Amino acid sequence: RARGLMHRDSLGANDGMLFVYPAEEMRAFWMKDTRIPLSIAYADGTGRIVRIADMAPLSEAKTSSMFPAKYALEVNQGWFEK
Repeated sequence: RARGLMHRDSLGANDGMLFVYPAEEMRAFWMKDTRIPLSIAYADGTGRIVRIADMAPLSEAKTSSMFPAKYALEVNQGWFEK
């Protein structure tokens, strides 16, 4: 979980990484050592998406869920729009 998609140069068009946590809590992700531009969707325990955000490669800025989330899904930037 801590390594996530770090140190990768590419991600398949319909690939991603799903993070599953034991409980709903406020979450925050950053892009340190992640070279691929990603979008993240945070979802609550029912699977309802509570936030979608774009994240810049190599950024140490935290991207908050803004609401309690049990799941986080990272995919290529723009995937959710498509």
